[in-house]
Amino acid sequence: MAHADAYLFTGGRVADADGTRTADVAVVDGEIAAVGDPDTVERAVEDVPDEHLERVDASDRVVAPGLIDAHVHAMMDGRPDVSTAVSDSDYTASYRATSNLEAAVSAGVTTVRDLGSRGTLALDAGEAVAAGQIDGPRVLACGRNVIMTGGHGNWFGREADGPDEVRKAAREQLKAGADVLKCMATGGVLTEGAVTGAPELTPEELAAFTDAAAPTDTPTAAHAHGEAGIKNAVEAGISSVEHGTFMDREAAEMMAERGTYWVPTASALRGIVDNGVEAGIPEDAVAKAEDAADRFDDAWDHALDAGVPIAMGTDAGTPFNFFEEIPQEMAYMVDYGLPPERALEAATVNAADLLGLDNVGRVAEGYQADLVVLDADPTEDVEAWQDPDAVFARGERVE
Repeated sequence: MAHADAYLFTGGRVADADGTRTADVAVVDGEIAAVGDPDTVERAVEDVPDEHLERVDASDRVVAPGLIDAHVHAMMDGRPDVSTAVSDSDYTASYRATSNLEAAVSAGVTTVRDLGSRGTLALDAGEAVAAGQIDGPRVLACGRNVIMTGGHGNWFGREADGPDEVRKAAREQLKAGADVLKCMATGGVLTEGAVTGAPELTPEELAAFTDAAAPTDTPTAAHAHGEAGIKNAVEAGISSVEHGTFMDREAAEMMAERGTYWVPTASALRGIVDNGVEAGIPEDAVAKAEDAADRFDDAWDHALDAGVPIAMGTDAGTPFNFFEEIPQEMAYMVDYGLPPERALEAATVNAADLLGLDNVGRVAEGYQADLVVLDADPTEDVEAWQDPDAVFARGERVE
């Protein structure tokens, strides 16, 4: 990343959850210092020496918040068969994670939430980004997923059976520094033999899981495809349902009533269904993904009708779901019926709220300077996210 003490964006517009308006933007020491008319914004940088101030001509462009992806796997690289990564060394996984994070931030993704990697890989990656040792988005992570013995993702998860063991497994992740706790409430697509929608952790185990998170007010996430697993997770007080592919009307209404976020991860299904067995994806995974895709349209209808809060997430790292292509999720969400301005909200203020971040996701004074410069207004043209002219993460220009 390139560093200047301050940046001044002039001549353009600003687009965030508050709408689109003409405004200049000043960034000082990694924070947005002013947004508004040219005179006001100039005053915010008047004490910055010229050699430490970079002026960015934003004429005919739009300054927007960097994207927040609430569901990635930094250790995965989009290969057709994720099981082939099992034998990789921790060193190899670390190099892969470094490459993935650099690709994400270059694409305009300035915050990610890792929902399952081996050991402390993602937690360590977050510390490395924060220390400036590697380039990447801000990383929040869960450590290891808590799963039933032999359950979905067992090759990198923390297996646990019974409420006491699940509670202990969750506490282990908190001890390791987890920003969020993640569990598998149902089976999944990419674990051979797992039944995609079948409940895995029991209601009692899910209650113990959220109970472990409660004292520190740590957000929780549950991988859940089937209706029963979704409802079990919501009743246990889970913060977000990941995937939610078979969501029915009752589940959607429960989520809306309790404020449970949905992280749809459309990119994960599209990566598998669009490429198929011919591309090397295991036949079992393709068959399950095709079945899930048939139900996904209905899930969107139920969620939108009920008013379920939505946060953007991709499941980046799964087959043909690459970190450099994370912004494509915005277009997928619009394809499923979410207006472009609500897609922006899902990937900024909603995702920030879900992640427990109160100073990212807006172009506003006092917020972290996580910004992208786009050629078009993303509230009108969702494709604008896919090729940013410039990216700034924590106040530094991404090269």
